[in-house]
Amino acid sequence: MSLPRTRQPDAAGSHCRFMKAPGLKRQTVFHQPSWRLASDRVEAFVTCRGGHLAPVTFKTAAGPVQPFAIAPWHGEKLPAGAPGVLKPLRGDFFCAPFGGGPKTWQGENHPPHGETAQGVWRLRADESGPGHLVAEMKTRIRPGRVVKRISLLPGETNLYLRHEFHGMSGPMSFGHHATLKFPEAPGSGRIALSPWRFGQVCPERFEDPALGGYNSLKVGASFRDLRRVPLATGGTTDLTRYPARAGFEDLVMVSARTDAPYAWTSVTFPAQRYVWFALKDPRVLASTVMWHSNGGRHYAPWSSRHRAVLGLEEVTSCFHLGLAASAAPNAWSRRGIKTAFRLDPRRPLVVPYIMAVAAIPRGFDVVRTIDFRGDHVVLRAASGKSVRHAVDLTFLHPAP
Repeated sequence: MSLPRTRQPDAAGSHCRFMKAPGLKRQTVFHQPSWRLASDRVEAFVTCRGGHLAPVTFKTAAGPVQPFAIAPWHGEKLPAGAPGVLKPLRGDFFCAPFGGGPKTWQGENHPPHGETAQGVWRLRADESGPGHLVAEMKTRIRPGRVVKRISLLPGETNLYLRHEFHGMSGPMSFGHHATLKFPEAPGSGRIALSPWRFGQVCPERFEDPALGGYNSLKVGASFRDLRRVPLATGGTTDLTRYPARAGFEDLVMVSARTDAPYAWTSVTFPAQRYVWFALKDPRVLASTVMWHSNGGRHYAPWSSRHRAVLGLEEVTSCFHLGLAASAAPNAWSRRGIKTAFRLDPRRPLVVPYIMAVAAIPRGFDVVRTIDFRGDHVVLRAASGKSVRHAVDLTFLHPAP
């Protein structure tokens, strides 16, 4: 991809430092100063604070699609002590470390989802252009540097994301925090994942009724089928259809199999005629956290307004329990499932990730398989319908 290369002095913005690059403009979107990226098929905004990716409009054969959630409190004053990540909360953002937790790790006291999810990113204007953003953050709690790269390609409805850790040492949990907004109709979205090894409900109570939060799944329950996950009240529920369980917040984690070069997560919206899907290297992003947010938090700023939102969060972490829980031996790491990487300041760690949207034919119900063909994928539905979608798979496994 040929990109304009210009060097200009920094210009101070109200919430970020911005260097003007041809075709890459800053706009205030849902009360957050954001950079705009665009191609012939995609328009995307990335917040300067936290690097949150949304709104994103995909121009598909079924019409324009905006799949990502945006917190309803944008523009409101948050309660004192609210985590900084809540201010720009929207779409997808990169977390390092992933989650929070009450414990520090060797003197490091990270905010929920890390500095990368709420700190100020600085644009590299000489490397950014209309369809390509490069930004970086110098982290203070764990000294080092994180580089964010987001690219759009002409003719495609894909987002190519890459994050790089530079100059850091020691264990780190991390992950993407994609959140989708579903139509309100129960079961309007059909969820499917590539073959996986092990699934478990969050091993700690996810919400506290005494504080106005409620969860419906059985704490710590393991499962082998997303269609039969234990409920706290007995019986099971189906996590492959959403929205569901109105009035509750729940969290589960599923580990990807590592005997294939790719793993995927998908949501089909049959009535809206599109499928959203994400692709990853399971040796880099080991698990998928599923956060069901359907009005179960009655405390501010949530106030039961965050509804029909599903987080499909590709992580190497021990749930959302933070760096201390992820770096220490835990039930998942004892199963051979990676929950943290040990960073080496001499060798940057690269985390690639692709999100995509494709129009689907009538009768395409839920993804059963995704076949990988080098320059495209073929999504096959349980109903037998299929979709061919162009995507550059070398992005996930670049040549050395």
